[in-house]
Amino acid sequence: MGPWWPSVFDDDLWNNWPSISDDAALSGMDIYETDDHVVVKAQVPGIKEENVKVTIEGNVLTISASQEETDEEKEGKKTVYKSTCQKSFNYSTSLPRMVDASQAEAEVENGVVEIKVPKTEEEKPKQIEVKKKLK
Repeated sequence: MGPWWPSVFDDDLWNNWPSISDDAALSGMDIYETDDHVVVKAQVPGIKEENVKVTIEGNVLTISASQEETDEEKEGKKTVYKSTCQKSFNYSTSLPRMVDASQAEAEVENGVVEIKVPKTEEEKPKQIEVKKKLK
């Protein structure tokens, strides 16, 4: 009998099929505005805050984050097993308003970096007084 070729209907084939990792499925960025700030949230799962870099140049926000993890098992002085995993995320976007980058704040919590940047005074909403028209 000839060699065995997997079928698309073979359960064993599907059990070993590569899948999207949880980290890849979570990656993304959200941008929203309040009256006074532009807020950006970006997924950086598994990255420590000291490995996250946020820059604002002009009106472009860039977030880069990376971390390398090594898992090593030793038998005496000889390495028997070593695995290195590197995670990295890079986001870059134009902000919807002019902002004051010198007043920006960034925090990492539960795998999400949140950047809060105040809008410039010119970009903040202005309340305009409505008067009754005189005849």
